[in-house]
Amino acid sequence: MPDKVIKFEFEKRNKNSIRYKEVPENGMPPVLGSIYVQNWFAGDNKNIEVTIKTKD
Repeated sequence: MPDKVIKFEFEKRNKNSIRYKEVPENGMPPVLGSIYVQNWFAGDNKNIEVTIKTKD
């Protein structure tokens, strides 16, 4: 399976982290759903991408 790039957009800011919700591709279900990223890393970014690589 090729690498999968998943796009996320800002959902909510918490005390120490930011919750991002997945933007699914048209007609596809979410792969990860929502994720939390620590404030020190996410900064003020409203959109992020996560790449999933398979090892097999």
